[in-house]
Amino acid sequence: MAFGSFSKDFTENLFTSVENRFITKYLPEASGDAVRVYLFGLYLCATKEDLDAENTAKLLHIPYPSFVEIYDFWEECGLVQVLSRDPLYVEYLPVSAAVGKPKPLRPEKYADFNRALFKLLQRAGKDLKPYEQQRILEFLENDPMEPEAFLLVVEYYVKKQGGKLTVAHLLNAAAKLVREHKYTYEQVEAEYADYRANEQELSRILQLLGIRRRLTDADYELYASWLADVDAGAVSACAETLKKGSMDTLGQLVAELKQHGIRTEEDARAYLKQRGILASAVFKVAQKLGVKVQNPRPYIEDHAAKWLKRGYDEESLVMVAAVALRLSYGISEFDALLDKLYAAGIVSTEQVKEYCAARTKQLRTLQSIQSVCGVIKKSESALDTIAAWSAWGFSDAMIAEAAKRSSNASSPIPYMNKLLTEWKNAGVFTPSAIPAEGPAAKVRSELAAASAIDERAVRENYYRSHREAALKKVARVKENALRDREFAEAERDIRTCERELAKAELYDPARAPGLREALEAAKKHRADAMLRLNISEEDFVPVFTCKKCSDTGFLPDGHICDCYPSS
Repeated sequence: MAFGSFSKDFTENLFTSVENRFITKYLPEASGDAVRVYLFGLYLCATKEDLDAENTAKLLHIPYPSFVEIYDFWEECGLVQVLSRDPLYVEYLPVSAAVGKPKPLRPEKYADFNRALFKLLQRAGKDLKPYEQQRILEFLENDPMEPEAFLLVVEYYVKKQGGKLTVAHLLNAAAKLVREHKYTYEQVEAEYADYRANEQELSRILQLLGIRRRLTDADYELYASWLADVDAGAVSACAETLKKGSMDTLGQLVAELKQHGIRTEEDARAYLKQRGILASAVFKVAQKLGVKVQNPRPYIEDHAAKWLKRGYDEESLVMVAAVALRLSYGISEFDALLDKLYAAGIVSTEQVKEYCAARTKQLRTLQSIQSVCGVIKKSESALDTIAAWSAWGFSDAMIAEAAKRSSNASSPIPYMNKLLTEWKNAGVFTPSAIPAEGPAAKVRSELAAASAIDERAVRENYYRSHREAALKKVARVKENALRDREFAEAERDIRTCERELAKAELYDPARAPGLREALEAAKKHRADAMLRLNISEEDFVPVFTCKKCSDTGFLPDGHICDCYPSS
């Protein structure tokens, strides 16, 4: 930093130097306001006064937007460089280095053009500033566009934007056409004929989406990009399906059609109809589960397509969702529950009704047990145990009696199961047939309950340790295999092909054969990698100590397995 500076009085007596080339080459062609702005900005650069662009515009009595456009003009001339627009900050350049010098314009050359231009702009209630007219004429001088073609651009935007029209917008639109090598009246007319041809359909699409605004160039460009992939009728079908939304959401749906190789309106409507059925199923299941879903597409692809392919209808799905709700399930848990039902052959509406009725009855039984024993977690395991009791022939009264006698147990369901098993083995199926318990028997019962709890803890730890050991061994094999790049890629390709094949079989059967071939190729690559790694499919299957219960302690029918070692 210098050790001294000029005082304000000193700087006011200095001079602002203006290059002669500015006076001879630029000043005659610029408007008065443009010259005032240029000179005052030059003065500020020399004196380094702390005055920002907005206050400078106020000081010169020039509207700020016009002030900014003036600097745009000087930037085109090559006299300044706009370094920032918000806030405005410009760098003055040497006049000798300027390359954008305005060409001398002969007024008579553009007399007819100016008259036609003013008439068009009067329709929009728009007045041209001198420097704005200068910019338009300079464009015509420096670019190959015909004046009649430029007037066509003006006419188009006057109709489209009315009083919101700006000269900058006109020049940008004309420059874009020039970059696309569209200079003549015929070329520009053909360009805007495409716009006009699409205007009615685009307006209808915006109306279908509930959008209330004028069409923009971005709308036309977006629509044109869609038409490169799908037919106009397909786009309309997408808009009709959405009913409300944005151009972005419509674009996502059009991209979905493209992804599935759908182009025609007929194919699009068939796809969208099926998609609507799947989306309806997703929304109804989510509503029943109390889950909020905004975009159904991920759930359609990952879940709903599989549900309907397996034969479940909307009524069945809602019934199962009602049961899942009482188990506090989300969509993923609901999907897993449907997998179990499908594996058990429960698919038809009647079968699902029977299942849901049985589960509802079991839930009511569980609720009655909770009223005696306290909070018990609602789970399929607990319901399966209650189902087993009913299958043994025990009435609600007997189950209630077992609950009463298990109220002090820390885990009521296992203790109830022990009691009911003893009664079943003893042939006791009515409350009156239960042997009376004296004080000593009651003490023995309580001790037995405590002992049963301890025994159950030991038993559960036994099975858990065996099961975890088997699962960890498989996990280690899988983890080591996934470190191999070829195996990992093949594994990923298999999952991708299986997912895409499921969608193709539902939406686009023509793609299915190719996907099946790709799936088989991925499986072969995986097998080759496994052979090289000296592992087999059996290495990925847990080897449990007990084949009957898979180290859980319970058989598939809910009965306790006999594999636990006796003391």
